[in-house]
Amino acid sequence: MKKQVVSDEVNLGFQIAPMIDVVFVIMLYFMVMASSVKKEQELKTALPTVAQAQKSEEQPPDEITIIINEDGGVTMNEEDMDSPTDKKMPTLTQNLARLKIDADAGGRKVLVTVQTEEQAKYERVIDVLNSLTKARIENVTFTVGTADQ
Repeated sequence: MKKQVVSDEVNLGFQIAPMIDVVFVIMLYFMVMASSVKKEQELKTALPTVAQAQKSEEQPPDEITIIINEDGGVTMNEEDMDSPTDKKMPTLTQNLARLKIDADAGGRKVLVTVQTEEQAKYERVIDVLNSLTKARIENVTFTVGTADQ
């Protein structure tokens, strides 16, 4: 007698019932979430009026270039300032303070670019930064190298 081998594997084919269940769950999710979405006409927006647009116009900033030379000389917008040995730099500080007051009165910002030559002393850079601090100028950018480059 031969033994018959019974296969436990049964080909069930493609089952559609689980797929229908998944589709119904997804459909239910989207139906619930659709009610929580705000409609466009419900969004509250306030468009600016002409008066607000005129007030919001900003004045262009005042741009200043301070150059620190290798010998310690300092120029502001191509005008020589204090002597290379003067640590307190009163002329530079007074000019910066006056420009800051004028810019604040006109509603402008003061933008300062400190350009140092490659061999300029750090001590002189600190002196210029102290002058900027005394004048309450905050927007400062640094560059290294000569103006010719």
